[in-house]
Amino acid sequence: MPQSYINIFNNLVPHKENEVVEFKKAENNFDFDDLGKYFSALSNEANLRGLDFAWLIFGYDEKKHEIVGTSYKNGESALNNLKHDFAQHTTDGQTFREIVPIEVDGKRILMFKIPASPRNIVMKWKGIAFGRDGESLKPLNQSKMDEIRHQTPEPDWSAELVSNATIDDLDEVAIAKARKMFKKVHSRIPAEEINRWSTEAFLSKCELMVDGKLTRAAIILLGKMFSDSKLRPAVAEVTWTLRDEKQDVVDYEHFSVPFILTVDEILAKIHNLTLREMPGGTLFPDTMKQYDDYTIREALHNCIAHQDYTLRQRINFVENPGFLYYANGGSFIPGTLENALATNGPQRFFRNACLCKAMVHFNMIDTVSRGIKKMFTEQMERRFPMPDYEIDNEKKEVAVRIYGNAINERYTKLLKDNNTLTLHDCISLDAIQKGHRIDEEIAQDLMKRGLIEGEAPNYTISLGVAKASKQLPGYTRVRGLERDKLKQMILQYIQNAGSDGAKRDAILEYLQGTLPSRNTYEQNETLIYHLLSELRKAGLIEANGKIWLAKNKQ
Repeated sequence: MPQSYINIFNNLVPHKENEVVEFKKAENNFDFDDLGKYFSALSNEANLRGLDFAWLIFGYDEKKHEIVGTSYKNGESALNNLKHDFAQHTTDGQTFREIVPIEVDGKRILMFKIPASPRNIVMKWKGIAFGRDGESLKPLNQSKMDEIRHQTPEPDWSAELVSNATIDDLDEVAIAKARKMFKKVHSRIPAEEINRWSTEAFLSKCELMVDGKLTRAAIILLGKMFSDSKLRPAVAEVTWTLRDEKQDVVDYEHFSVPFILTVDEILAKIHNLTLREMPGGTLFPDTMKQYDDYTIREALHNCIAHQDYTLRQRINFVENPGFLYYANGGSFIPGTLENALATNGPQRFFRNACLCKAMVHFNMIDTVSRGIKKMFTEQMERRFPMPDYEIDNEKKEVAVRIYGNAINERYTKLLKDNNTLTLHDCISLDAIQKGHRIDEEIAQDLMKRGLIEGEAPNYTISLGVAKASKQLPGYTRVRGLERDKLKQMILQYIQNAGSDGAKRDAILEYLQGTLPSRNTYEQNETLIYHLLSELRKAGLIEANGKIWLAKNKQ
């Protein structure tokens, strides 16, 4: 990746500064607020010019045409912290797509890739929108703000009419189920009245038919098998895959329309084990399923509703030992997970508005943004790990992991016994358990309450909590071997594997003696997954079935 950025840098330098490229010397430091203002300005200007992103370059003196180098935020953790801190002050929690350090002529250059503000949305920094006026940085003028806010919305792909589709392309059983669910949602309309509606009238009221023509949403939800061919080149398909503990594929199947029916077929594939109270332990005082029905259904319905079908990708649904993995194409509409959890009203816009409205009519989703929050609440009440969202707006993919077992049984018991913890407390403590970074103010609050200890960003469950939950040996092990040391061991193992590459299960076996002894195999597998993800995001490793050191590290 650095070599490609070196090429970009070499291409940008001859063209000098403009509204979407800014050079700064920033040799030793740079004001945080000024950086935020440039982020806002460049993001807005990129939007106005129809670009996907803009560039801010540190370590180059544009006036002297000289590379001076920069020591700003030197180190991987400092750059990751900067991205996280930035999201606290921008519109919709946006942050840098990438912050990449490169070396040119023996000097460090820092390249900030800034995303264009979303369509119709002005990018603000601490509540103020900025723009460029020549070389000057100023509050964005009203005309530019109006231009962004009045941009024509993206056409609703799901509302487009399918000219060669007729009622005969719809599945009668799917229509019957749609009517049944419609009656449940719209109980104020007499069932007898709904029964009198013709199929055409019913579809029209659900906005799936317009002037006698079917929409793409109608095919997705109600179309007969193989009718999805009329949506080409778009792909309306869900692939279910079953993997074993070594991540080998055990089974798979492709599912297509009508999704109002095939969702049940897909979910029936899940090996949703019954968890029972174990002799000598009371982790599960009541019999319960490994996965909550609402959560696993909501996650799949969200994939169908918010998939960007124009990307021609399948929705992936992978069943792994201990967790379910869902992934769909498209950017995350709320911007950040924090926005999705904090909102108390309807989402401002939807990628597939027609499809979403129909799914609301059929009791598949809601449009008041409570679904994700309820998924977190359900996991909290079951004392299971919180869902993990992986949002990659550059690759246009949103993924979520739903866990079906505990990360640490003693810790889970602590959550069960402590009824004073809020949902946000549990989300933060869950992040600590997984080794993720949390906001510093939240961390300080948890520390004052005796729930965590350590120094930013490497917090751990506090010794007091560890004792209370009878997990002192596991606590000591985690404290004794820090995540950074585990990462170094992983990198050394991958380097030793050479050109053959390393397998994840082999890495896990190599580290088994150094991982928390009380963890299950699946829990340690999850820990290795997170460590590898962090190394990949840092540009240190590459993965494609097997894992290699990144080319620049070899």
